[in-house]
Amino acid sequence: MSGGERGAPGRSASRAGRDLPAAIAVGVGLGAVILVALLTVRELFIGVVAVAVAVSTYELTGALKRGAGIRVALAPVLIGGQAVLWLAWPMGRDGVLSAFVVTMLVCLLWRLKDGSDGYLRDVTASVFTVAYVAVFASFAVMLVVPEDGVFRVLAFLIGVVLSDTGGYVAGVLLGKHPMAPTISPKKSWEGFAGSMVAGMAGGVLTVGHLLGGQWWQGVLFGAAIVVTATSGDLVESLIKRDLGIKDMGTLLPGHGGLMDRMDSLLPSAVVSWLLLHLFVPA
Repeated sequence: MSGGERGAPGRSASRAGRDLPAAIAVGVGLGAVILVALLTVRELFIGVVAVAVAVSTYELTGALKRGAGIRVALAPVLIGGQAVLWLAWPMGRDGVLSAFVVTMLVCLLWRLKDGSDGYLRDVTASVFTVAYVAVFASFAVMLVVPEDGVFRVLAFLIGVVLSDTGGYVAGVLLGKHPMAPTISPKKSWEGFAGSMVAGMAGGVLTVGHLLGGQWWQGVLFGAAIVVTATSGDLVESLIKRDLGIKDMGTLLPGHGGLMDRMDSLLPSAVVSWLLLHLFVPA
């Protein structure tokens, strides 16, 4: 999740709306796994992303079924999602698009056996799941492909982490004005401002120093990551409200499901790749 929560009386964990010690432990553990993969063999990073996508896809399809009775074509979506990711390394955008289109076709055919009742709903949800999880995640894979790919991924991840951290601190300490009360009541404009300050500072450091870009490019990059991370969190909150569920899963203590952590990362991966491709071409 990203952005800042509004302050309220009580212990720090309840004010944040999460089990803080567990959330920190899980976050540090996930970060350590990603760093080891990035700093050893870069292909391992794709494996980490692939596992995250598989788990998140399973959680999302389960949530759609629990909340709305939507039957996603799980096998084609899981297999197709993996194809999208693994073809992103050797073939780039062409591989992603080809795998996605073939997966769409298989989903259309897979659902025929269950008849017309709910056909359009189920097929649409299947295609949405592949696009929202696997296709968005494929941009994280494409970030790591260039020679300086490790630094590109670090810029992306640091931007999201600083957005989340800055928003959390500012929201808990200063949050008074709700940002989207009908979608995510704990988010505040003060938290968003904290996210923006931290995100832009991180962008200057990563784009300017790790990747050799200009300082103003780092500012724009950091601001864009904050917007997409916060928007991704709000989008998933709206999906969960629509489905009538609190979390996508229960895998991660203090966070919910893995998909509950992917909400800010997925759209930010897309924007990170696009902006870094423009600002510091490989």
